[in-house]
Amino acid sequence: MKGLILSGGTGSRLYPITYTNAKQLVPVANKPVLFRVIEAIHDAGINDIGIVVGVDDNARQVREAVGDGRRWGVKITFIPQEAPLGLAHAVKISQDFLGSDRFVMFLGDNVIQGGISDLIRRFETSDWDAQVVLTPVSEPQHYGVAELDDNGCIQKLVEKPRQPRSNLALVGIYMFSEPIFQAVNGINPSWRGELEITDAIQWLIDHDYRVEPHVHRGWWIDTGKPIDMLEANNRVLDEIDHHVLGYVDRDSQVNGKVTIEKGAEVINSVIRGPAIIGEDTRIVNSYVGPFTSIYHGCVIESSEIEHSIVLENCHIVDIPVRLEDSVIGRNVIITRSPIKPKAYKMILGDNSQVGIL
Repeated sequence: MKGLILSGGTGSRLYPITYTNAKQLVPVANKPVLFRVIEAIHDAGINDIGIVVGVDDNARQVREAVGDGRRWGVKITFIPQEAPLGLAHAVKISQDFLGSDRFVMFLGDNVIQGGISDLIRRFETSDWDAQVVLTPVSEPQHYGVAELDDNGCIQKLVEKPRQPRSNLALVGIYMFSEPIFQAVNGINPSWRGELEITDAIQWLIDHDYRVEPHVHRGWWIDTGKPIDMLEANNRVLDEIDHHVLGYVDRDSQVNGKVTIEKGAEVINSVIRGPAIIGEDTRIVNSYVGPFTSIYHGCVIESSEIEHSIVLENCHIVDIPVRLEDSVIGRNVIITRSPIKPKAYKMILGDNSQVGIL
């Protein structure tokens, strides 16, 4: 089998973080989501992976970050998509790479509990033409939705229905065999101007191909919005293996599931897990609370932060109130203003959000 990862799109729901970052490279527990997807596919025994990217600066970032795949022991082939014309269009343009092989398609901004190894094994040994992963959601109108019959077979698929007749959403993980190429070439663009993967799967069903549903009962998160990023960070931090490779002085307390990466320093501070402190980051006279990821090269000094994600090379210094529920982009400086009279002093990009006490 081969792997196909979709890593295009602008990530507009994650603005302003994704103005300068590809959304798939935003880290969860200090590892880009895209890297977690590559690892999940590799762990399932697949070593030949295509990544569909755009033709913008985000695509350049993805190419540079992933490279040729040797760090994971896989071969990476990049497949440019001229415009975001739908998931089925991404399959269509990947036919030369995929050939006649069965493949798994995985959205590059999804995080799922438990990986996909069992799913791949089931599909490899079956005579199914496709397998789709579903999960119950509270707001199915935002997703592709599957309606099952009394026998648990897929009866109908609808993309973002106004009045959903099911709460089972497609989670962005699909397994296909060669007939999917007939499907993507046999459908028309939707009202959005895109080739919808739901329409392609419906085409398979309507032409008597076997499409097997799998209802995933663990957690799954589409990391499309800041609140989703924080929730994914919570889940992953609570499950990963933790280790202390950096320096923690005798005046500090490190409690619970905490990772201190190499080159990091914790001085006269309290770290309460689950939390992760990135490489070459310094935590001085500070408190880092549960469900917090501090990425590489940061300085947190005389400040408190919890339930947050901080990207690389940030400085958070001498902040008198605790920062919570925050996603802070790269190279950000948050500190007390030296000017008088006392005032808030900010330089904020488009679509920023700031909460002031």
